[in-house]
Amino acid sequence: MSSHAIELANVTAAYDGEPVLESVSLYVPPGQFLGMVGPSGAGKTTLLRSMLGLVPRVQGSVKVDGQAVRPDRPPKGVGYVPQVGAFDWSFPVTVENVVTMGRVRASSPWPWPTRSEKREVAKTLDRLGIAGLGSCHIRELSGGQQQRTFLARALIGNPRILILDEPTASVDIKTRDDILHLLAELNRAGTTIIMTTHELNSLAAHLPWVICVNGGIVAQGPPSAVFNGATMSKTFNAKMRVLKDDETGALMVAEAGSHKPFSLESDPLAAVV
Repeated sequence: MSSHAIELANVTAAYDGEPVLESVSLYVPPGQFLGMVGPSGAGKTTLLRSMLGLVPRVQGSVKVDGQAVRPDRPPKGVGYVPQVGAFDWSFPVTVENVVTMGRVRASSPWPWPTRSEKREVAKTLDRLGIAGLGSCHIRELSGGQQQRTFLARALIGNPRILILDEPTASVDIKTRDDILHLLAELNRAGTTIIMTTHELNSLAAHLPWVICVNGGIVAQGPPSAVFNGATMSKTFNAKMRVLKDDETGALMVAEAGSHKPFSLESDPLAAVV
């Protein structure tokens, strides 16, 4: 049995022959809670999808929970929450339908959920604060409710490893904090969690381990070691500053670009009659 929850050894991933990630090696111990950061197009989603066997061309070795992962051969015992924008919101399914899809029924020969599975779905929805929405169509939900629905779908199978792509995107501050606190709770219970995010300051405040990605792994470590101007600038290909809040001691990342402040050359109200 592997001593790592996730192992990537010299992995190169490509679409249509174009490498997105090159020579990536990553070893994640069981019970870790880590966040990946990097600019758009840096390969964060591709790195997650490589762990799930969802990238068409992968060179190198990928193991998840001790299982060899190859394209179209996803590992068992892993929950996955893709970006909310990846879903077809016009598809005619309810919240309960979506969550039930994540339930692996090894014993039941029937296509519909059993009573015990319905109880488990209701329990999971209640845990995520969306009890009572089971009969709602997914397109009727707010962004935060949609995110919680797909998190419920991932959790219903009791995964040992949870992989999330931008789980706090397009939600308000309270929902973001609620999701991060729920993930921290799951992690304390033993679930290994890997997530991508653009929420740099939330990651610095809440997560114990950070991986910076830009075509490969630029740096990794605790926020105190990784969140500095040099590493952030190299990761995002832009001049970045890392500040420390005098009151809380929290690290805060800010862009320190060379552009002049934006100003309007004319009065924007001049044309208003």
